[in-house]
Amino acid sequence: MSTGTAPQGRTYVLGQFPTGAALVKACRQVREKGFTDVDTHSPYPLHGGDEALGLKRSVVPKVALAGALTGMFGGMAMMVWMNGINWPMNVGGRPPISPLSYIPITFETTVLLTSLSIFFGLLIMMRLPQPYHAVFELEAFRSAVTDGFWLSVAQAPGSDGKEAVRELESVGATQVSVVKESLE
Repeated sequence: MSTGTAPQGRTYVLGQFPTGAALVKACRQVREKGFTDVDTHSPYPLHGGDEALGLKRSVVPKVALAGALTGMFGGMAMMVWMNGINWPMNVGGRPPISPLSYIPITFETTVLLTSLSIFFGLLIMMRLPQPYHAVFELEAFRSAVTDGFWLSVAQAPGSDGKEAVRELESVGATQVSVVKESLE
């Protein structure tokens, strides 16, 4: 039996700011007030935005290093196995295992696995593709890709977000909107 209302998910309070600097400053102030699930939306990266959001250092360099080492040792092992152990051939009087002759293949496998690990690692870390998010329901939010600076504060399911609305208004938001996620 249905009651006719869709189950409610999280509530997002969105505030628009006039400049990127105002957005970063507001983000710091909102986080200092105790709001933890905060995100910025702007048409370009903002100087100081990562620090204002409290983001940790990126793990992408570690993912790249893991891919590079895997590619390097995998390429070298592949060449040693194929040319030195599985099917040794005397070509030009070289020894079957000649590491200097393996440098081109080792380099190529290193580059290949580094780029693939970064690509797929970023897809996983950023949870992409994400074709839908509740904040996309707000028509004015479309300005985030051209000239708008938005701060979103996620609230717990069932919360009305009034405290976050007051906080965004107090830190200088020019427009404040509340978007409720529907879990249909």
